[in-house]
Amino acid sequence: MPPVFPMLTVLSMFYYMCLRRRARTATRGEMNSRRAIESNTRALPINVEIVQYAKEVLDFSSHYGSENSMSYTMWNLAGIPNVYPSSGDFTQTAVFRTYGTWWDRCPSARLPFKRTPPTFCSQDYVELAFEEPVYPTAVHILETYHPGAVVRILACSANPYSQNPPAEVRRLLQASHSTVRWEILWSEAPTKVNGPQARQFTPCIKQINFPTNLIRLEVNSSLLDYYTELDAVVLHGVKERPVLSLKTSMIDMNDIDEDEDEEKYGCGMDTLNKQFSIVTLREWPTNGYFDKLPYELIQLILSHLTVPDLCRLAQTCKLLYQHCCDPLQYIHLSLQPYWARINDTSLEYLQSRCTLIQWLNLSWTGNRGAISVSGFSRGSSVLLSLGLLKDSTGTKLSKIRLTKRRFLKVCGSELVRLELSCGHFLNETCLEVITEMCPNLQELNLSSCDKIPPQAFNHIAKVGSLKRLILYRTKVEQTALLSILNFCSELQHLSLGSCVMIEDYDLIASVMGAKCKKLRSLDLWRCKNITESGIAELASGCQLLEELDLGWCPTLQSSTGCFTNLARKLPNLQKLFLTANRSVCDTDIEELAANCTHLRQLDILGTRMVSPASLRKLLESCKDLSLLDVSFCSQIDNRVVLELNANFPNVFIKKSFTQ
Repeated sequence: MPPVFPMLTVLSMFYYMCLRRRARTATRGEMNSRRAIESNTRALPINVEIVQYAKEVLDFSSHYGSENSMSYTMWNLAGIPNVYPSSGDFTQTAVFRTYGTWWDRCPSARLPFKRTPPTFCSQDYVELAFEEPVYPTAVHILETYHPGAVVRILACSANPYSQNPPAEVRRLLQASHSTVRWEILWSEAPTKVNGPQARQFTPCIKQINFPTNLIRLEVNSSLLDYYTELDAVVLHGVKERPVLSLKTSMIDMNDIDEDEDEEKYGCGMDTLNKQFSIVTLREWPTNGYFDKLPYELIQLILSHLTVPDLCRLAQTCKLLYQHCCDPLQYIHLSLQPYWARINDTSLEYLQSRCTLIQWLNLSWTGNRGAISVSGFSRGSSVLLSLGLLKDSTGTKLSKIRLTKRRFLKVCGSELVRLELSCGHFLNETCLEVITEMCPNLQELNLSSCDKIPPQAFNHIAKVGSLKRLILYRTKVEQTALLSILNFCSELQHLSLGSCVMIEDYDLIASVMGAKCKKLRSLDLWRCKNITESGIAELASGCQLLEELDLGWCPTLQSSTGCFTNLARKLPNLQKLFLTANRSVCDTDIEELAANCTHLRQLDILGTRMVSPASLRKLLESCKDLSLLDVSFCSQIDNRVVLELNANFPNVFIKKSFTQ
């Protein structure tokens, strides 16, 4: 019988190598949440765990509430719980603006960008600051209504309360040539949660190699039956960097391959920029079957790759580099999935590839100094030493000034669609350059760009070709908006939700009715001063309207006949939100049933004046109706909802509750 000792020795050596690799990757904090080691580790040495609630809400993409209130706003996430462990619809919680897929089925819905990686599904985000920077050991999210929306949790190296990062953070930033580092603590595809009851959500997070007091939650509400409500976020962590124990009952052999991939294709900003950059490539004598394929067919095949994959493929050989850098591959480009890794250098590397770009999505990018005004829009001058070079007259030159042409100046001429949601680096200079460099622009999204000064919006009036303009949660003022409406008569979709600096919405509505005859969708969510006069002007002049959001507009009263007038003048309405208007009555519903037979979505949350009989007429008349929100409608109890659901099974009838 042959001896077994050599085999045992080989196995022992292999086991030792695996443990060494495990220790090395654990020190770097590169393990992801699904690896087996995380369920069998303990921190050494033992530190006192710090438990803290969010101190402040720093940034967010949207919320259901008003800018001048606390009800249903993201600011409710700061501090201790207000509601948990209770379940139900409470005003003291944080609520995002949308839920489900209803917003993708209305006239204002935008076409999605191709090449969005399947791992990126985030729709909204909120960033929270905590008092003490810690190495996170757990994150608890207290969800009080329709849980299951959180899909990603990230940690940031930046300390909102200090300009001097600790030494380990400085080393990380220097190594990655970046100013801010983001790490994903946990990520997962959206899941359907059975029931709307409250829960404490505590996913298994990975260890990171820097302390943090800035946590970001990203959500996707597409699978929810109603708005998700968050009450508080609890961060657990230790002050000293934990060292993982090597005690583990199981080693996943896939770890080795994954570690190699992370080292080669890491998620750092420096790695992405290297992928964008030009590299020295070997020229092979033959390209195999690629030499037999038509150029157009190779282009079609490559069009299915994500941007990082396209950049990686470009580093294989000169033929594929030529294909991957062809501007035709970048006609539509979304950089939003890579928001944490995009900076000035990224844009500079992309310039030569984006000369024909028509759709560009830079939403969520560039914050905390990652993208500068000069990098995005203006060129910058650089003095270069030239030694003993001479000019054409023979004079020696010691220095020459070169001007770098920046991204939008190179890539803006063909732009038709520009998405800049939550771009807090934007200022007046950026808007000025956009209007100068993008003469063909038709769609501009500035949603939640709340750092842009009011006077900057005047520049938008120069883009007379605009068909879609989203100004949700911006500081646009009345003068600038009137100028835009006067000069942008091609507008079809306009969002003015939560624009609190507009003083007279009746005047705005009057100008819309006179100048914007092609308007198809209008968002006036939470405008505080529009009256029946403005609605009459709007309905008379914009008769192509298919979508109108008048949610939380308290100055509209049914007794003035404003809703009846809407129903009679706008027969093409498919979506009408009259959220929280307590005056909506049976007469209004019956007029909608008689005149707006194409209606698909209706929100009358909070009314006390609508009876079950009028709703039955509406449901019988509007065969395409798919969403009816009757939450907090005092005459519509659960028994009525069950009856209507039984008789009209194709309609989602929502009845919210509070316990």
